[in-house]
Amino acid sequence: MNEVKSPKKPLIFYYVIALIILMLLNIFVIPQLLKPRVTEIDYGTFISMTENGEIGYVQIQDNQIIFTDKDEENIYKTGLMDDPGRTERLYNSGAVFSQQIVQEASPLATFFFSWILPTLIFIGIGQLISHRITNKMGGADSMMFGPGKSKAKVYVKSSSGIKFSDVAGEDEAKENLSEIVDYLHNPKKYSSIGASMPKGILLVGPPGTGKTMLAKAVAGESNVPFFSISGSEFVEMFVGMGASKVRDLFKQAKEKAPCIVFIDEIDAIGKKRDGQFSGNDEREQTLNQLLTEMDGFEENTGVIILAATNRPESLDPALLRPGRFDRRVPVELPDLKGREEILKVHARKVNMDANINYSTIARMASGASGAELANIVNEAALRAVRDGRNTVTQSDLEESIEVVIAGYQKKNAILSDKEKRIVSYHEIGHALAAALQTNSAPVQKITIIPRTSGALGYTMQIEDGNHYLMSKEELENKIVTYTAGRAAEELVFGSVTTGASNDIEQATKLARAMITRYGMSDEFDMVAMENVTNQYLGGDTSLSCSPETQTRIDDKVVETVKKQHQRALVLLKENRDKLDELAGYLYEKETITGDEFMEILNR
Repeated sequence: MNEVKSPKKPLIFYYVIALIILMLLNIFVIPQLLKPRVTEIDYGTFISMTENGEIGYVQIQDNQIIFTDKDEENIYKTGLMDDPGRTERLYNSGAVFSQQIVQEASPLATFFFSWILPTLIFIGIGQLISHRITNKMGGADSMMFGPGKSKAKVYVKSSSGIKFSDVAGEDEAKENLSEIVDYLHNPKKYSSIGASMPKGILLVGPPGTGKTMLAKAVAGESNVPFFSISGSEFVEMFVGMGASKVRDLFKQAKEKAPCIVFIDEIDAIGKKRDGQFSGNDEREQTLNQLLTEMDGFEENTGVIILAATNRPESLDPALLRPGRFDRRVPVELPDLKGREEILKVHARKVNMDANINYSTIARMASGASGAELANIVNEAALRAVRDGRNTVTQSDLEESIEVVIAGYQKKNAILSDKEKRIVSYHEIGHALAAALQTNSAPVQKITIIPRTSGALGYTMQIEDGNHYLMSKEELENKIVTYTAGRAAEELVFGSVTTGASNDIEQATKLARAMITRYGMSDEFDMVAMENVTNQYLGGDTSLSCSPETQTRIDDKVVETVKKQHQRALVLLKENRDKLDELAGYLYEKETITGDEFMEILNR
């Protein structure tokens, strides 16, 4: 059982505590140390000392009498009494009347107790806390007390136990990285022919595809020291700290060579230097130090750098040149076969039913990353637990895909009869247009049960296999399918609703891509009007043409969508009987499968 450790407090916390203690000492303790000691005596003793001539200096205040002895070594005080002959007796005893007997402490003593002593105490407390916590956290390498030390975590022989067999769906990436593993095991095989391994390998791909897991698998297969650090951990508030961390990291790596250094999210320090004034000189100095360490001034010492990013276009060209990051390994979204293998890997940890068809689930999860597939399996397991079962079934996995795509079912959302009929015709419009056209993905499921994503219903289509190319006719058919939901509403009810908002967005996006990126417009031919940025993070686009051309593009997009919308209307008018029959069936059942849909359509 793992011990749950309390979170570590930052160093500033302990120094603040020490500062508060010193403030209290300065207010309550030190003034008492600097104040002269005054002995309180009774009035009778005062009279006896006066008569014996033992008083040196005397001060009579409103409520007390303060005096010293003849040697002025001790200070006394007593209360003020009604004594008419007191002044005369004091004169006769030789006492000297003074305005101030209690002298302030010397400036040297005041300076020592007020400044020197607190400073020494403050430094001592800080050193004590530093020493104790450093020992507790592992010595001088602790980052808390070494701002220039590297934060890299060292895994020897892969503490997590991840191997290449635990990573599925990325065969090309594993093949590239297995060569590195072989080199670390047997470097003479490569040096004998004069070959040398790449110094740096850059893993690029969308989030969730397994870049970090692949790096850990390399460590697991290599059985060599593995340093893992995030790019953001190099960035510090003080200029020079990040560069110091880079030097320290490579120093440790060279001492433990052969080894692997993995830098996750390297774009945090490796962004392009644009030459403009930047407020973050620390990041640029860190990048310069990283470039220097990787520059190859020394012979290959067996240190291999792995880095991961989903923004390769933002990296500095100097970082990507040969001699630094020599090789780029794409870690893309898995294909159909890859998704099936990933599902099987994650299914090992879950009690799965023996009759599950992983191929069907993989087809339903088209476009999902490895992390999303792991989430699908976990959601299915949670659903089985909620239903009181100890195994995950096919229906659990299918429902979990719908949860990931469209959210959970909204059980408290009740549609009116009119809204339910509109949604039924809308979804059947999509499904009917897809089924009546060639080169369209088969319909898998149609439902009008609202989801937490805001969808009142949806039509699920599943491709039979992997499709890497799409013709102009296939894209136009997709736009027809998108617009068929609104077309069914117009045809049956003679009005439109807000339910087609997502369909309109998807149809417009596809039509614009056909014109600006795919060269499928007679007017613009094969001219790129749009650039894609952040291809692994949503694929944002930006137009690169004149305002006049943008206006023509907008007109062409409207024309394309409008033309396919009319095609959808004609298609549904010609099959109005089937539209009514299928919509009525969906209205009653609320959810129908693709087989039920095709059976009614083919009657």
